[in-house]
Order: sequence, then C-alpha cells, then structure tokens
Amino acid sequence: MKLSRLTATMGAFVVGAVLALTGAGSAQATENSAGPAYVALGDSYSSGVGAGSYDGASGNCKRSTKAYPALWAASHAPSSFNFTACSGAKTGDVLNNQLGPLNSGTGLVSISIGGNDAGFADIMMTCVLQSESTCINAVNSAKNFVQNTLPGKLDQVYNAISAKAPSAHVVVLGYPRFYKLSGSCVVGLSEAERAAINGGADVLNSVTAKRAADHGFSFGDVTATFTGHEICSGSAWLNSVTIPIDESYHPTAAGQSGGYLPVFSSAA
Repeated sequence: MKLSRLTATMGAFVVGAVLALTGAGSAQATENSAGPAYVALGDSYSSGVGAGSYDGASGNCKRSTKAYPALWAASHAPSSFNFTACSGAKTGDVLNNQLGPLNSGTGLVSISIGGNDAGFADIMMTCVLQSESTCINAVNSAKNFVQNTLPGKLDQVYNAISAKAPSAHVVVLGYPRFYKLSGSCVVGLSEAERAAINGGADVLNSVTAKRAADHGFSFGDVTATFTGHEICSGSAWLNSVTIPIDESYHPTAAGQSGGYLPVFSSAA
C-alpha cells in the first residue's frame, strides 16, 4: 500500500513537471478558466434596440454594446462570443440568418423571439392611432396567434438550436409588461388599452415559457425586474413613443442592464 502511494505520488510529480516544462499545464488551466462559447440570438429585445450605442457594423440589426448579451460577455469573458440577434427578427429570420455560429462546442445560447411573429409593433401602432375597441381587438387577435400558431414556430427554432448546439445551455428571455396601470400617464392610451397590452405580454410569456420548458431550456422572466419601471411608472426602463420610431416600446440602456442582465445572469 505504501509503495503504491509512493509510486503514484512520484508519477504525479513527474507528469506535473513535464506539463510545466512543455507549457501544457498552463494551456489546460487557461482552457478550463475560459467561459463557455456564447451565442446570442433573437430579436430587438436581445440586439438592444432602444439602448443606443449601436455597433455600426451591425447595420439595421442595431446591436448595442449596452444590450444584455454584450454586457454579460464583457463581464464573463466567454471563450467566444457571437452576437447575431437582429432588430425586427421573426422565428424564420432566426432559422435562416442567425444560427451559423452554433456548433457542438457552443456552451451557452440566449434568445428572445416571438413578439414580431405576433405583430406587436403593428399592434402598438394601431393602439396609438386608432380607437380603443380596434386596439383591444388587435391584441386579442395576437393572443389567439400566440396560443395557436406561435408554439409550432418556436418549436422549429428550439429544435434547430438543439440540433446544432446539443451541449448548449439555452436561456429563453421573455418580454416585460409595457405599462404601470393607474400610473403617472395622463395622456395617451386608455387604461383598458394598457391593460390589454399587458395581458398580451403575459400570454406571450406564458406560451414561450411552456415551449422552452418542454425543450429543456431555461426561461428568464423579466416581469418582476421591470415592475416599477414600466411606462407610466415615473421611472421607466422602457421607451414610449420615440424618434426614431423603431426604438419605441423597447428597453432603455437601464432596462437592459437592470431588467434583462440580472435575469439572464441568474439563468445562465
């Protein structure tokens, strides 16, 4: 027993010395200390529209250095970081344009998707410009789409992610409620319209969370972190109507860092 222990100890010493001399030990330590290879997919809520500080090379995708994927990558030093989320993206855009960086070595994936499929940008325009009943009908139509059609579209995206990156931990991010009800706003949408829009976000989150869970993915619910920071709260982390118009109803830089980043960090 003692001889075996002595032999094992000497063997370990020799191996350690060889690794130190060749530099292999240092290389392995560096590899082990690196974060996971991270790919950030999705729509404008992941690209960072509304937060400013856009990467000019991203063009109309408007990828922001203040978006939660870029903030997480800056503080966690992943072994690689590919940021393909794009403003206006629908599920089909993710499938066709964003999955290229995924591979068997990908360790972490984030994604927010589904809001554009449901037409929420058009709904907000309808609600701002048209009648209360037209607004609420548009929200109800979107909820029907989310409950009956969107699940299949999400399944296609999630299946493709799993096929290309089978070892990745996937975090699906949801969407905040837009409005604080009985809040500080004295003009604009009616309270009934605001409540309907919030209800639409809740349905979208519920359906997305269920599909994520069924695929073994984590779901990051940002409802709680944005509570108290909705439009009409007096301390909003969401833009209301803005110029340029495409930044309307998107998280500000504070919304990305205070609303999305903590939820993603916890789930990741």
